[in-house]
Order: sequence, then structure tokens, then C-alpha cells
Amino acid sequence: MILRALYDYYQRCGNLPKPGMEYKEIGFVLVIDHDGKFLRIEDNRVDKSRAKSFLVKKHENRSSNTAANHLYDSADYVLAFAQKGQDIAVKHFNAFKEKTLSIAQRHPHCAQMQALAAFYQQPIELIQQQVFNDPLWPDVVKNLSKKYATFSFRINGDLEIIAQKEELLALADDSQCCDNAQFCLITGEKGEPVAITTATMIPGSQATAKLVAFQENSGYDSYGKQKCFNAPISTKAEFAYTTALNTLLSKDSRNKFYIGNRTFVFWASSSSESAIKAEQSLYNLLGFVDNEADDPNARIDQVRKVFSAIFSGTLATTLDDRFFILGLAPNSARIAVVYWAELPLKEFAARILKHFDDMEVVDTRKEKKPYFGLHAMIANVTRGGKTSDASPNLPEAVAKSIFSGSQYPIQLLSACINRIHAEQTITIGRAAIIKAYLNRLNNNSQKITPMLDTSNTNQGYLCGRLFAILVKIQKDANNIETIAERYQSAASATPAAVFPTLLNLSTHHREKLSDGARIYYEKLIQEVVEKISADGFPTHLDLQDQGRFFIGYYHQRQNLFTSKSDNNNQNNQ
Repeated sequence: MILRALYDYYQRCGNLPKPGMEYKEIGFVLVIDHDGKFLRIEDNRVDKSRAKSFLVKKHENRSSNTAANHLYDSADYVLAFAQKGQDIAVKHFNAFKEKTLSIAQRHPHCAQMQALAAFYQQPIELIQQQVFNDPLWPDVVKNLSKKYATFSFRINGDLEIIAQKEELLALADDSQCCDNAQFCLITGEKGEPVAITTATMIPGSQATAKLVAFQENSGYDSYGKQKCFNAPISTKAEFAYTTALNTLLSKDSRNKFYIGNRTFVFWASSSSESAIKAEQSLYNLLGFVDNEADDPNARIDQVRKVFSAIFSGTLATTLDDRFFILGLAPNSARIAVVYWAELPLKEFAARILKHFDDMEVVDTRKEKKPYFGLHAMIANVTRGGKTSDASPNLPEAVAKSIFSGSQYPIQLLSACINRIHAEQTITIGRAAIIKAYLNRLNNNSQKITPMLDTSNTNQGYLCGRLFAILVKIQKDANNIETIAERYQSAASATPAAVFPTLLNLSTHHREKLSDGARIYYEKLIQEVVEKISADGFPTHLDLQDQGRFFIGYYHQRQNLFTSKSDNNNQNNQ
């Protein structure tokens, strides 16, 4: 299912490398003249972490075996240079030299290949002397561990590197059926099966990590078949799905995101306008900012509009339009699949909109800034907003809840309330998180509305409302909010222990107010207290009701600061 979806994505794109080719980062190019004389090293790095990519012949599958690539390779193959294991480097160099001379022999009329052959007909010591004396070489040596530390060649005055010249690629003809053709498990068509699949490295994995791999003599061999012949995949299908996955994983891809050591890729089944916009919107929802000048909240608002248009039909979809999300994790020499979701595009839009609805909460600020993105959510429940400090599994669990429309993890609520206790601050983001978590609970509790709900009789919610009123009274009377700093944690956990004291304090605070303001607040207190249980304030609030306390506090506080009647009362005195 996963491989078929990736295979279809390759077909959908239409502009990916054709079979037998790939885009490869080549950081350094050895420039030679038409006589094969070395001239200089050309630096193709874009920045410290990546280099320019070239369309070249697909790399050879190798682990411990020696196999030279087609006119490009690492320093040990191209120059017999290795910081350790010099004997192996010479072996690799000889393999690359032999393959290069063989290509030159097959193309006697290619001036570029004849120049390269002349370069390699020199003694190895002379080649190394020429290259190692280049001013750039010390910097090259420092970066040989980087992914872009690959070398190729260019003839001076030529615009292309030799490795990307089509006439030298000698690609296999897939139209001819081989003798050992088998039915491919991906396409259902007959074709030559691959023995070893191509590496698809993700962060944290080995360079040879694969999505599909078999070991010999490890319990997977059957009927005398070894390696990938146990589950035949044609060379055509294998190239398509690995190319598609590597494209989704590429550095410039906007179809991926990272959470801890997890790598998630996503794509739509078609290239329709709605599918493309859904991919772009999901990338924005996850909180990435390409440019510091970008407004992430404006982009989040655009996400809502896109998925609303898809769900309503304004952006047309078909029954065949589907959306895929694949979660991967490093696992020794392999890649582990930790998440997979496949669902109709319209249904996926509905799940994203459900997340928006659940996170909606009143925002009285002049410049409204919605807190819907994944990274913004995690930042609200971590110290200093550092998402890297979140518990290892929390971001992944939250992402899966958004994608599946299921309950948010209990760790999200717990972390949010812990941050409120630690910082004594209930931000709009934290209020939205608590509301979203509680409204997705599978129980008969009253749903929490985006703004103040005077009909909500939950005891935690009422205690939160009352606490907000008492804090506002002190603020109006003395221009301080010391009870919020001293009593918030206790009021949210053990209301019965502190509210009698707070009500007595409030009596003294109200004496300092004008008659109109005092009457207004007394009516407001009475309206809330009348709904408190006849048994008195709760002795203890569990975690969920603590969440309702903070929502009640947030709702009432927002209402108090925007209430027209409150403003009018204050202005008339």
C-alpha cells in the first residue's frame, strides 16, 4: 500500500528523473583541460550544509563491497584519498579508474571522456600532487564527512560536468523482458526483480538505510530465494518508489516535517489545484517559517481558508483524490514505518477543520494571532517556548491527533497546566489547548464554547470565573493583582481551602470602588456563587477540572476587560 502510493506519486509528478538517473549533490568539481591536465577545484556548495545538485546516473548500491559510480564519487574512489584505511582507498580508486577508462573506450569520439582518460592515465602520485596542492583542498578535507562531499569532473570552458552528459549514461533498456522476470508486487506487471533496494536516508539513519530490505539467513529466506527475491519488486517500480521518497525527503522539499527523530512526509494522489494547495497548507500548519519576515499567523489563516474551500467544495475534489502521510524513524540499517494514514482528501480537510474548531477561543487583542500551528502549540507548553524541550513523544502524539481527528494526548493537557502553574500565566494559546483537549474527551461533559458561557455549571469552570472576578476587583481597587500570583495554583487545585479567604479579602477591595462598580461586581459574584454546589466549594479539582478552571478564568477575564457595562459603570463615576 505504501509502496504503491509512492509509485503513483512518481507517475503523478512527471518531472522526476527517468529510470536509471537521480539528482545528486556534488560539492566539488575537478576542472581539467582537453589534455587531461588538472587546473583547479571548483566549489559547488550552496551553504555549509548543502551543494548544487546534478542529474546523473543513479548511484551504485554498496555497503562493504567495492562499486564505483558513473563518473562521480567520493574522495577515496576519485582520488584514492582517505583519512584512514588507505589500502581500501587505493582499491576503490582502481575500481573507479577502471570503470572510467572503460567508458572512455566505449566512446572514442567523445573529447571529454578522452580528456578524463588522459587524466587517469597519469600515475596516482602525480594526480594527488596536483589536486592536493590546490588552495581549496584543506577546506575540502575538513568537509569530507558531509553528504555533499562528492567529486566529479568538468572540461574547462564546458558548461556541464561530464557525469551529466546524456550520451555517456548508457541507461538500461526497460522495454526488454529478462529471463528471470517475475510479477512485481507493486504494479502486478512482469519485470526484472531487484536484489537490493536503493537507500533512502533520513536524519539519524545510516547512509545505507532502506525502506525495504531483507537479510540473508535470518528467517526470511524461503524456497531457496534470498534478499528481495522473497518479495519481488521490479526494477522499474523500485526506481519509481525510491525516487519518489527521496524527492519527498530532499532538503528543498515542502512535503516533509520533522518531530524529534521522526520524519514525516505527505502528499496527495493527484496534481489538481485542491491537492497542491492541501500539501502547501499542511506544510504551513506545522509552523515552518522560510523567511523571518513572514507572518506565521497570516499563513495559518490561509490554511483554514484552503481546507474550508476543499471541504465545502469551492475547491473541487473527486472521490479518487486521496491524501497520504508517512511517518519514518531510524532503526539501525533500516527505516522503520511508525505512522501511515491514507484517506480521502475531503475527509482529511474535515479533520484539519475540526482541529481549527477545537482550538478556537475568544481573542480580544487588537491584532488577533491564532495559535493553531503544531510548533506554536508545543511552544505554549514548554519552558521559554523551546519546542526542543518537549517530552520526546508529545509533538508526535499531537500531530497524529490532528491528522486522525482523535483525542489529544493527556500529556498535552498535563504539560499545559504545569506551565500555567510554573509561570502563573494563562495565554490564549494555553486556553485554546485546554479547550481543544477537553472538547475531544469522550464523555458527557458540557462542551466548552469559544467565549464566556454563563450556562456552564461545571464547578471547576465556575471557580475559574469567580477567581477572575476577584482578581479584577483587586486590580480596579489597588492596581495590583497579588492574589493571582499568590493563590492561583491553590484556587485551581483545592478551591475550598482558599476561596473563603479570597471572598473576605474581596469585601475590603470592593469598599474602595465607586458605588456603581461595587454593585456591578457584587451582582457578578452572586451570579456565579449561586451556581456553586450547596455543599460548598470543591475540596479538590482533578486535572480535567483544573483545565476547566483555567478556561473559566480566561473566559471571564476576557469578558471583564471588554464588557461595555463595566466600562460604562467606570466612566459614569
